[in-house]
Amino acid sequence: MSSEGDTVADASHQRWTYVIQKVKIRTKILFQPVRSAKQPLCNCDSFRFHQPAEYNLSLDFYFLDLKCPPLPLIALYYWTVVFFLSLVLTVLFCVPPPPPPPPPQLARRGFALVLISRSQEKLDDVSKSLECLYNVETKTISVDFGSLDVYRTIESGLAGLEIGVLVNNVGISYYYPEFFLNIQHLESFINTMINVNISSVCQMTRLVLPGMVERSRGVVLNISSASGMYPIPLLTVYSATKAFVDFFSRGLHAEYKNRGIIVQSVLPFFVATKMTKIRKPTLDKPTPERYVAAELSTVGLQNQTNGYFPHAIMGWVTTALVPISVVIHLGMQMHKAQRARYLRRRKQH
Repeated sequence: MSSEGDTVADASHQRWTYVIQKVKIRTKILFQPVRSAKQPLCNCDSFRFHQPAEYNLSLDFYFLDLKCPPLPLIALYYWTVVFFLSLVLTVLFCVPPPPPPPPPQLARRGFALVLISRSQEKLDDVSKSLECLYNVETKTISVDFGSLDVYRTIESGLAGLEIGVLVNNVGISYYYPEFFLNIQHLESFINTMINVNISSVCQMTRLVLPGMVERSRGVVLNISSASGMYPIPLLTVYSATKAFVDFFSRGLHAEYKNRGIIVQSVLPFFVATKMTKIRKPTLDKPTPERYVAAELSTVGLQNQTNGYFPHAIMGWVTTALVPISVVIHLGMQMHKAQRARYLRRRKQH
């Protein structure tokens, strides 16, 4: 972020070197923006930091389209807003659950971060860790996205910040697969699910997008789910909210891509986190760090992505090869079995 009067080199005036090296199915591209001198990239009240004169950003790409060159994120975007809930402390684009935390993908790239969550104590812990490990500026805002009254607080907290990247990663799901009418406290469940999974995405985009349009540059990463690619029985409301995020993102990208804005819908399958209860990462269930590193390499190349090559294969198989009726049937059988196991364990305890 820069205040009025700061000198910030525009991407159009920078010299970029593309070195292409094919490695099996991957293509590696090296971005090297060269600056003539150390320049301030952030100046907002007490928040100020500098980046070195030269950057070397190496990214792995699964898909390469030279007609649409990858976005030089570090040179263009200074403040990143990351939203997450205490219930979903995967914080994929910030810091995975400790201990020990893998290097956060955005912090290690030099982004200043605004962290928004429900627990101020956890926010402070994450903030101090990021500042200590990666020497980046952070700011925290404590709110509960289950309520619709939080956005004035967020708006005032973001005032004066030049937000370059918005990551909508807040979300909640079912505690266990269940039939719609059997969900306990159904009315409040529906309201909370919609507020957290849908309203937060729309409202945060409303707050941040005008500044991006004014500057003619910006990135919005909306974390949907593979569950939004087709109906998921017994997780019906969750699946529907994630389908909304996907459609919202793709439509918004079409509206603003000619204004220099990238809006990407991210649809991951399973990632090895505490929330998914997957303890051991595998090829198709990567660690958060591995998934995010792969996903970030698709920014500027795909407006809808599964983010990770094995997940892209899974997405292609389940949408292009297998009939949707078969996918729905298999999902129903799988979640009925999960529901039965959960109810059996609960009865035993």
